[in-house]
Amino acid sequence: MSFDLIFQEKNRVLRVSELNLAIKQLIESHVPLLWVRGEISNLVKAASGHCYFSLKDEQAQVRCVMFRHKHQLLTRPIGNGQLVEVLAIASLYEQRGDFQLTVEQMRPAGLGVLYEQFEQLKQLLAAEGLFSSERKRALPRYPRRIGIITSPQAAALRDVLTTLRTRLPSVPVILYPTPVQGQGSGEKIATAIVTANQRAECDVLILFRGGGSIEDLWAFNEEVVARAIAASALPIVSGVGHETDFTIADFVADERAPTPTAAAQRVVPDRYALRDGLGDASLHLRRAMRNRMHNAMQTLDYLQRRLVHPAQQLQRKAQDLRRLHQGMRRAYMHGMQLQDLHWQALLQRLSATRAVFHTRQQRHHGLQQRMQTAMREILKQQNLRAAQATQNLDMLDPQQVLARGYSLVRDNQGNVISDPHELAMGDELRITFASGWANAELKEKGYTS
Repeated sequence: MSFDLIFQEKNRVLRVSELNLAIKQLIESHVPLLWVRGEISNLVKAASGHCYFSLKDEQAQVRCVMFRHKHQLLTRPIGNGQLVEVLAIASLYEQRGDFQLTVEQMRPAGLGVLYEQFEQLKQLLAAEGLFSSERKRALPRYPRRIGIITSPQAAALRDVLTTLRTRLPSVPVILYPTPVQGQGSGEKIATAIVTANQRAECDVLILFRGGGSIEDLWAFNEEVVARAIAASALPIVSGVGHETDFTIADFVADERAPTPTAAAQRVVPDRYALRDGLGDASLHLRRAMRNRMHNAMQTLDYLQRRLVHPAQQLQRKAQDLRRLHQGMRRAYMHGMQLQDLHWQALLQRLSATRAVFHTRQQRHHGLQQRMQTAMREILKQQNLRAAQATQNLDMLDPQQVLARGYSLVRDNQGNVISDPHELAMGDELRITFASGWANAELKEKGYTS
């Protein structure tokens, strides 16, 4: 039945389903496919693959649904705080009467304001080293007191207390009540952290609240909270929202838990696990003590078997001494015998060497006499040769020739003249005799045939 027919019938009482169907038809027939710009909030990804979220601006918001076959076409994941533009069909969800947009396409339109603030603060604190793992402290293994910073009205408080009581009921819990949502909640959370440190009445702090939108969790993204956590002398466990929620407090805290209940589990050990561990340790200790006693008993038996009377020990020592004395005497006698044999061998070698020495001495004497005789003979022959050479030299001496009546003729240049062809008439000559010289002038020359 159309929208016009329904309202033409006066005094007709409509059922809710009829009204919702008529309005759905009216919206879908009169509102075209359109682009809408807004910021994603309250995003829920169902197990079926469909996505449900709100699209908002500063004054209003509208519910949206993006079915699985459309969501799979996106090239980048979507998340809270993203500023997007969606191509959507306006419609009405009949079962609840909720106006909603059925999203066909989605494209990024820039980061949302809150998300942009989140990223800027995250980058600033990361650059200062507040997220560094080196500055984070280990949680106490067995805390004496546990501090809780949250709102007394928080739905997760009951779960945290129940978990702590179940796991280790003997540990006292101190609540530092503070609002975790709304205007000024960030400053109040930071004040609660400072107060807990000043009182120093607990060993570890749990900072938590339940899930919610990015606006609900925004107090945990404020800088004042992050710096209070970083300055805390007490280790802090952050358990804010659900497992998919991440806040600045999570990055700065000494440890981040995905949920408030998980934060409680991180802080205290399980008493049943401790009891089982204590039982295992007790069993191990009993076994170790029993094994040690058995080893000690065996050692005692061994030492008992080795333990003897002092008289027996003296008797054994005396026997050992006699045995050593006898061995020493045998060793001494054996050494003396070896020395005697060595000396005898040396004497035999010395006797044999004497005969060889005498023979070689006689041979040396004979060689010496032969060498002296040969030297005398060689010297005699050399003297004779020297005399003959002297005689020959005397015969060849020019002075001896001159003494026999010969003379030596030289020209004025000192050259010896042996041929008259070398001279010219009137040349000056120098004639050398055996006992002097004389100058002459050539007047006449002749030649022998």
